[in-house]
Parts: sequence; C-alpha cells; structure tokens
Amino acid sequence: MRARTALWVAGCTAAVSVALMAGGLVLAYAGRHRVPAGLTNWDFSDVFAQVVNISIPVAGFVLASRRPANRIGWLALTTGLCLGLSRFGSSYGVLALVAAPGSLPAGRVAIWLSNWIWVIPVAVVAFLFLLFPTGQLRTRRWRPAAWFVGGVFGLGTLAVLVGATRNWSQPFAAFSLQVTPPVLAMLLVLFPAALVVSVAAVVVRFARSVGEERLQLKWFAAAAVLVVAAFIGVILTSSAAANVVLNMAFLCLDIAIAIAVLKYRLYEIDRIISRTLAYAIVTGLLVGMYAGLVLLATRVLSFHTPVAVAASTLAAAALFNPLRRRVQKAVDRRFNRARYDADQTVAAFAARLKDAVDLDSVRADLASMVTKALEPAHVSVWISHRDGGWLPSTPPPPSGFSPAQAAVRDQDHEVRL
Repeated sequence: MRARTALWVAGCTAAVSVALMAGGLVLAYAGRHRVPAGLTNWDFSDVFAQVVNISIPVAGFVLASRRPANRIGWLALTTGLCLGLSRFGSSYGVLALVAAPGSLPAGRVAIWLSNWIWVIPVAVVAFLFLLFPTGQLRTRRWRPAAWFVGGVFGLGTLAVLVGATRNWSQPFAAFSLQVTPPVLAMLLVLFPAALVVSVAAVVVRFARSVGEERLQLKWFAAAAVLVVAAFIGVILTSSAAANVVLNMAFLCLDIAIAIAVLKYRLYEIDRIISRTLAYAIVTGLLVGMYAGLVLLATRVLSFHTPVAVAASTLAAAALFNPLRRRVQKAVDRRFNRARYDADQTVAAFAARLKDAVDLDSVRADLASMVTKALEPAHVSVWISHRDGGWLPSTPPPPSGFSPAQAAVRDQDHEVRL
C-alpha cells in the first residue's frame, strides 16, 4: 500500500471512529435522565472509559500511517471502528427506543448492531497477541494457531449475530438470553481457549526473542502486567475507582504498543521497569515501617497520637534516600543490568585513575572503559600538549572538539567525554 493511500485510509477510519465515540457520548448525555439505571452508561467511570477508547483509533492512525506494512496499526483501527459503532449504536438505540421513543429512526438496527459487533474487538485482541510486534506470525508453525483463532471467533461472531437477529423484538435482552444454552457453553469454552493460544504465542516469542524485538516485547509485557493487576483490583473491589485505574492501564497499553511498533526510545524500558519496581518496593517498606512505628509509639510506648505520627513521618523521610539507593542498586542489578554494569565499570575506572601516573596507561584504560561500557564501533582519544598540539600517535580531532576531550563515535551518534 502506498504511503499516501495508507495515510488517507487510516486518517478517514480514525476520524470516523472518533466521531462515532464522541457522538455516542453526546447521545448518552442527552438521555441520561430518561433512561433506567440498567440501560444508562452515564457515570464517570463509563465516560472515562470511552474517552480512553479514543486513544485506540488515534494510535492506530499513527501506526498505520508510519508503518503501513505492519498489521498492528490496522488492527488497532479495526478495533477503534468497531468500538465506535458499538458505543454509538447502543446510545442511539437507547435514546430512540427508551428515552424518546419514536424520535429517531432505525433504533432497533442500532441496538442490533451493538449486540454483536463487540465480538470483533475481542478477536482483534487475540490476533494482536499472535502478530505483535512485527505484524506477522513468528514462524509458519503458528499458522494452525492463527486458523484456530480465526475459526473460533468467526463462528462466535456468526452465532452472536444469529442470536441478536433472533431477538430483534427484544433488543435489550441479556446476552445469555440471546443465544441458546449449547451455543453459550461453546462460546464460554472456545473463546478462552483461543485467547490462551494467542497469549502462548506472545509468551513464546518473548522467551525466544533477542535484541530489538525483546525490547519491544518488554514494553508490551510491562503494560500488560499493569492491565492484569488493575483487572484483579476490579474483580476484588468492583468499585468505580478500580474501573478508572483499569482504563488508565489500558491507556498505558496503547501507548506501550505504539512505542514498541514505532521503535521510539526502546531502551528506556529497562530504566522504567527498574525505577517502577524500586519506588514500589521503597514505598511499601516505608509505609510498613511508618505503620509499625505509629502502632509501637501509640500502643506500646503510650505516646500521644500527634507526636507519634510526627516522629514516624520524620523517620520515614530520613530513611527514604538511603533506602532508595540500596533498593535501586539491587533492582538495577537484576532488571537494568546494562546500566548497572556501566556504573560499575565507571566506578572501577575512577578508582584506578586516582593512582595512575602514566599518560599512555590512562589513555588505554579510558578507551577500554568506554568500549566496555558503551560498546561503540570506534573509539578515539585526543590529548593535547602544553603547546596546543596533539600527540603524534593520534589523528587530529574533528572540528568542534576542544583540547583534553575524548570522542566516542559509532554509526549513529557521537559522545564526548
């Protein structure tokens, strides 16, 4: 597909999706006071979820226009379009059939559409797992898995479509009443099985990935962990706040997918993971220590509550930086090994430099340290004499370098030390 055609198609699809989602919100707002509680979708968590869903077609447009050969962007656009149709159809149908009966045409068609089109985004998620991050299957051996996933969701979409058509006269019936019990049992078995196969594909790809692809999968895995943790919170609490957190996690997942596919600053993921884990561990330790000190001071030592709280707060504040440094070092050793090894190399070089007196050995040690820490393709060191010249054994530095500077160069960038 040509770049201009891809840009035009992606832009139109994303614009239609965003317009449908915005229109659904407007219609839901218009009928919010005239719809029973079971049919209305107007509260903060639902509205926030729809706003977050707008990020899906936006991300799809960016990916499809920048990487038209990668199917991930087109999958995101398909998801956004189906979510937009589902949301608009639901809000339109409720307004036309319940809030203001007869005020709008084709209300049943809109509800009928929203009753079955939701299956397509679920299928797209399954294929996203199969194809991420390259937009292709890892090997030909995964073709049977792709056919299985496609067949399951194709049959599931057909079954739900037939059920929605059968219940044309009762468009607001529960999903369990729209399909027959055997079909419902089949869907409850096959849908999770297809999703498990898709998740297995991305897990296997991650386990066998190296280099750039592994960093892409790290971005995806980190965001997926947030989604799973937020989903567990929703199951345990069933609160509006938990739903908001879950939607924030989905937003992080959309951003992570975009970063991974565009390959934008992939190497930041190790730093993000290490910092997140470090601050989470430090926060947990400090909260536990704070609670323990308050209980010790108030229950055992019989201090007044304000005094105990103030003393515990000061103790936690005093321990924050020392504890953070120790925890960060331990976490970097495991999750940000490249930075940890580079820091250790620089520290060892600084220790050796204190006792070094020979210029040639310092120069060789510096070049060795830079090569080990940064792994450049080429290392050059320029050292000036007192008369302003350069050592005869080294070529003159490039323009813009001042005396007593070292340059580390590779194919992509140039670093001055």
